[in-house]
Amino acid sequence: MSTTTRVAIVTGASQGIGEALVAGYRKLGYAVVANSRTIAESDDPMVLAVAGDIAQPGVGQQLVGAAVDRFGRVDTVVNNAGIFIAKPFTEYTDADYDAITGVNSRGFFELTRAALKTMEAQGDGGHVVTISTSLVDHANSQVPSALASLTKGGLNAATKALAVEYGTRGIRANAVALGTIRTPMHTPETHEFLSALHPVGHMGDISDVVDAVLYLENATFVTGEILHVDGGQSAGH
Repeated sequence: MSTTTRVAIVTGASQGIGEALVAGYRKLGYAVVANSRTIAESDDPMVLAVAGDIAQPGVGQQLVGAAVDRFGRVDTVVNNAGIFIAKPFTEYTDADYDAITGVNSRGFFELTRAALKTMEAQGDGGHVVTISTSLVDHANSQVPSALASLTKGGLNAATKALAVEYGTRGIRANAVALGTIRTPMHTPETHEFLSALHPVGHMGDISDVVDAVLYLENATFVTGEILHVDGGQSAGH
């Protein structure tokens, strides 16, 4: 297979935002390695489904290896997989901490580290996009979620650090900080409450997230950016 086809790795790709991101990158002409803990094989030969828990050591390297073996290269990583648990800080358990930091922090670290090594060896640039939350910038007493802020705030900072470290090598790093997005994980009875958390008065749609990520993919002069897709949430309320 020609190695001129650009290749993206998308985590949390079995449903919701991740599944839509796979479709979005395919429309851009990318081959995609789609990862989730459990994920069905794709009928599309340009989509390679690789099951694995990104929180487990070695899985990030496995995804990069699968991309190189199947498609010959890695151009973009979308760190979409994440765990969000909202509860009062003192009610978080050790298991909550391990789960949230495992996916949000270790998953980002291992996959991004492996991908950057490959991108650097290729010598023709690359892109790391990480899904974050606007609660990092604008905490909300109605949604206590300090562990999300602990991990995602760190990812925002790491995004800027990587943008500066790798800028001269043509590798960009950006993040998309989300408000509440309308997905099946939010039951209809919660929609009124969740909509009211945003100045615009409604939740975002999955397509809003995909549009933002693909904008960053094509915006070659944008790096170190934390792009808020949150209905104005980060501006205040």
